[in-house]
Order: sequence, then C-alpha cells, then structure tokens
Amino acid sequence: MDSNKSPVLKQSLLVGKDKVNSKISLWQQRVAVHQEKQLINPFSDWSGATHRAVLDKNDSRYGCPVEGSKTEYRGKLAGTLIGAEIVELCHVIADLGEKSCNGQFVISFGRLFEAYTRISNKLVGMLMRARKQGLVHFEGEMLFQRRDDDVVITCFKVPDN
Repeated sequence: MDSNKSPVLKQSLLVGKDKVNSKISLWQQRVAVHQEKQLINPFSDWSGATHRAVLDKNDSRYGCPVEGSKTEYRGKLAGTLIGAEIVELCHVIADLGEKSCNGQFVISFGRLFEAYTRISNKLVGMLMRARKQGLVHFEGEMLFQRRDDDVVITCFKVPDN
C-alpha cells in the first residue's frame, strides 16, 4: 500500500512522525526533570522519592533555596531592593535629623514617621532591619505611631549608595 503513495506524501508523513516523536521526547525530558526535583524535595509526597536528602540543621545550605532556582533569584533581588531602601532611610535620617558631636544623626520617631510615610509605608520594618545591620539604634522592640513619637532614633553611619 505504501508503494502507491507519492514521495511528497511519504515525506510529509515522516515529518509528521518526527514532530510527534520530538514532542514525546520533550515531554519525557520534562517528566525526568520534574521527577529529579521531587527526589530532592523534602516535602514531596511522591512515593518514588526514596533517596530523598535528609535535612540537617548544621548544613551550610539548610534553609537556602536550590542554587540557580527562581526562588534564589527572587530572594537575591528582594535583598538588593531592601538594602537600597535601608540606605535611603539612613539618608532621610541624615537629612532630617540633627548631627550630634560624635557625627551620628538623631531624630525622633514621630518626626521621621511623618516624613517617611510619604516615601514608604514600611518604616518600622526598615528600622528593625537597619538596627539588625548595626546602622541605627532605638529603644524597645517595636515602635508604634503616637505612643513612641518621642523615642530617639540614632543613625550611626550613612552607607554609600
């Protein structure tokens, strides 16, 4: 029966089979990649994940995303953006605050809150992050509008951009 088909029709059938075979191959590659990811995913319920990595809190990669993943990329991008916002906060404190004799800048939380809310609505979170990095100091764990308006915030240094 194949001998009755024209050469063009035979060629198009072969090309059609090649397209189907390439799609099947592509799908099988995706399945293999997904299964490999599930093998290292500690939260996978897949029964084939028998050689799943055991989590160790002493491991240097514990709590870190898989290298090269979108999660790692997003985390690095967020860290960069937050770092830039902390630098901006320190510059605002330097611009609006008063310089003390030891070169540090001081400002009350109330004054900073009034000025900074026009820039960002994350002032308290940024202050806590800047304190963790050793750039600012203030008394108390958390600052609240009105209640802590008189709390003094000290900026030790203004980082470069």
